Amino acid sequence: MLDCQIEKIVLFLIQQQGLLASRLLNLGEEHDALLQQSDGSKIPELREAYRVVGHDLLKLLFFVEMNATGLRKILKKFDKRFGYRFTDYYVKTRANHPYSQLQQVFKHVGIEAVVGAISRNLADLQDHEGNYISIYDQPSLSHPDPIIDSIRAAVNKLSNSTNFLEYLGKHAFIIQEELPTSSEESFIEQNYHFMSLLLNLVNTFLYMVNTYIIVPTADNYSLRLGAAATVCGVIIGSMAVAQLFSSIYFSAWSNRSYLRPLVFSSIILLAGNTLYALAYDLNSISVLLIGRLFCGLGSARAVNRRYISDCVPHKLRMQASASFVSASALGMACGPALACLLQTNFKIYKLTFNEDTLPGWVMAFLWLAYLLWLWISFREPSRETKELVPQQTNSGLFVNDGAVESGSTQPLLLKSEAENQDEATYQELEDGDEDSEGSHEPVTSIVSAYRLLTPSVKVQLFIYFMLKYAMETLLAESSVITGYYFIWSTSSVAIFLACLGLTVLPVNVLVGSYISNIFEERQVLLASEIMVCIGILLSFNILIPYSVPQYVGSALITFVSAEVLEGVNLSLLSRVMSSRLSRGTYNGGLLSTEAGTLARVIADGTITLSGYLSESRLLNATLLPSLFICISSIVATCLTYNSLY
Repeated sequence: MLDCQIEKIVLFLIQQQGLLASRLLNLGEEHDALLQQSDGSKIPELREAYRVVGHDLLKLLFFVEMNATGLRKILKKFDKRFGYRFTDYYVKTRANHPYSQLQQVFKHVGIEAVVGAISRNLADLQDHEGNYISIYDQPSLSHPDPIIDSIRAAVNKLSNSTNFLEYLGKHAFIIQEELPTSSEESFIEQNYHFMSLLLNLVNTFLYMVNTYIIVPTADNYSLRLGAAATVCGVIIGSMAVAQLFSSIYFSAWSNRSYLRPLVFSSIILLAGNTLYALAYDLNSISVLLIGRLFCGLGSARAVNRRYISDCVPHKLRMQASASFVSASALGMACGPALACLLQTNFKIYKLTFNEDTLPGWVMAFLWLAYLLWLWISFREPSRETKELVPQQTNSGLFVNDGAVESGSTQPLLLKSEAENQDEATYQELEDGDEDSEGSHEPVTSIVSAYRLLTPSVKVQLFIYFMLKYAMETLLAESSVITGYYFIWSTSSVAIFLACLGLTVLPVNVLVGSYISNIFEERQVLLASEIMVCIGILLSFNILIPYSVPQYVGSALITFVSAEVLEGVNLSLLSRVMSSRLSRGTYNGGLLSTEAGTLARVIADGTITLSGYLSESRLLNATLLPSLFICISSIVATCLTYNSLY
């Protein structure tokens, strides 16, 4: 039965490619005639005709992708019920056969030829009318039409290839909707405002600076206020505790407005940093913790993500997502680096400005400046209600000459968004459910969102928890560990943390451009988990004296491996998580943020509790939970490895 269905798909694909090629041949003749007649009045009409062919090709690619995903889910269901890897047998016998039709679904020679024809003619009509210089000889002459970019992105997605920009963009965990309707896209383009997007990115950058600027000095600050050095875990973690709650109400607030939550965030962060700085002269650890709690309550990352998802045109969304991740990484590196520069001590009236309080005063000033810029330049996007139009089924993709019988266009699954359906939704498909309006609606509660998570997605969220726990343990206790074992100054700790942060983008370039195109993402995922485990094991202080090379080397292995793991894990999640979690209050971004924030809270709490065992035992005491969680995640990954696609 599967062989018959695949044969129908392949024959339909070949037939439609032939129809598209025929249309392009006719347009080519019209193009030649126009060049001979030097008639420029019909060029816009001809250009639009080429774009229409491009849109039809894009729909054909979505048809192939939907059916390829449907085939994978059907085979996966057989594996589950047989308790036998039927998929391995089926793919091995069909893919390697000389008359393989299965391979035709994943080979794009014909499609690439159509893309080349459309691209060349559009470039000729737009860039150098009447000029016989080819785009193949001088690619710089070509400015690809947006439809060409969309087609290439669809081909890359179908073939599982990627590039650095797409890989980095997926870190933002903004689930992409496949094909927005023309009315939706035109509405978003009309309301797009670059300065508002820039302000959201600046908010992301400043918040990450605010998070990590205190890490090098938190232990000294707590000592000067009469607390133990390990209270730095509570100081750093209190911000994460508050963020657990702020992420939810900011996500809900963004359903109604973007400007107001950003203004509120800036005011709360301004107040929080001021309290953090004043705690020194008030000699109050309570004021310091309240200040950090306020900073966590001002976390507007949910608003920043939501703005990119809802208010940035589809063609710019991946770049905006990548910019969001880059801003976060840059802020993570700049925080400790800025702390390194604030090594001074003076008083103005009764206010003390030193390495402990200056991070608070500097961030308060930056948030005040940002608040003024936000109030002047941000433009609230229109909130007109738009009716979501379900995408057409593939049986009606092409209505031009040579339409095939409806039977040959029937997909393996009955839903047009099958590639994003989770296991529960897929069970409904098996029972014969048709598309319903409710299936496109966002979830309305955290419980409903949790029910949409398949076992493999839950494992990936646990992996995200693990890597954030390991990273937070490494970063938050760095000042205490290096001070105890190596007597590092605040400047040395700050430089070390800044260098760790600067590895984020180069590592992502390597993985996004090369490694992810050579190995399967699940292979990279498992290898990264093992490397994180190795980094944690190398960090233990056992038998031999603890040395700087051991600490720096193990920290670098742990941090870099965790960064690779985060990118691959979120890339997988963005593909397999239900499309219903792409919008609304309880979206995929909120779930991943909550998992990561909870990990940070527990890690910082562990550091403070371990401090009661004395500083000499702090390192091993905090590494043991990290090792246990890491091994658990590796076991969970191995158990669900075959379902990670």
